Amino acid sequence: IPLMIKVACAIIEHEGKVLCAQRSSKMHLPNKWEFPGGKVKEETLEECLTREIKEELGVEIIILEQLPSNEHSYPGSKKIQLIPFRCSLQTFKIMLLEHSQAGWFPIEKLKSLDWAEADIPIVNYYINKYK
Repeated sequence: IPLMIKVACAIIEHEGKVLCAQRSSKMHLPNKWEFPGGKVKEETLEECLTREIKEELGVEIIILEQLPSNEHSYPGSKKIQLIPFRCSLQTFKIMLLEHSQAGWFPIEKLKSLDWAEADIPIVNYYINKYK
């Protein structure tokens, strides 16, 4: 049985738009879009998310609320539990330290992106709840 990997991700909101990041061509799931975040280590979900966003995007976030998580099995062995949090920015100078690009999208444009599969139910939940 594959181990469940806990991954925290940030739905960062600013002025009615949401920050989405595109994975680089060197990453697993190349060029797919995702909510930025990463694997939970020996830390709380909130600590993980704060650390990962700093590492990936160079910004500080404020965590607003946790949303329902999604469990997804990728072919091979990876099974992840993706745990999303609505966030806002505390600092605003975004640097792409891991992703090929990032963009601010209005909610109604989110469906047009080519999402990583694990993110899709979270995107749908978010759209239904916050549109």
